[in-house]
Amino acid sequence: MNNVKLDPIDKRIIDKLTLDARVPLSKLAKQLKVSNTLIHQRIKKLKENGVFHQATFKLSPEKLGYETAAYTQIKLESYELRKKIEEEVAAIPEIVECVNISGEFAILVKIYAINNRHLRDIIYDKIQTIKGVSTTNTIMAFETNFVRNVPLQ
Repeated sequence: MNNVKLDPIDKRIIDKLTLDARVPLSKLAKQLKVSNTLIHQRIKKLKENGVFHQATFKLSPEKLGYETAAYTQIKLESYELRKKIEEEVAAIPEIVECVNISGEFAILVKIYAINNRHLRDIIYDKIQTIKGVSTTNTIMAFETNFVRNVPLQ
């Protein structure tokens, strides 16, 4: 594993940008009492080292009409089918996250659906029909209390 060493300035830049990635870099430089050039150099280094990998807007599923959120565990008939199944799962737009997990189930996906009927259709008609999917187990999420970045070391 290639861990990146962060100094106090890097950590302060990360703290500020994870709160508001749209802050003008000149304003960030003033807040941190460093030069614009230093800010640009550090951000470039953080991107090159993979610490920053993408700046995006986060959508609110609820505001867009997705009332149901769920996590579905997927059991495979054969582990050799995992990559193919992950590719097919990736083609389902309501699935927003897919991770490899340990245990009886090999894949865990996060699904946003318009309502429970829509969720049922995604699971029965889109996931369970994928060749190699043995069974699924779905856990409803009532609400997300928080999502955060990992702590800086």
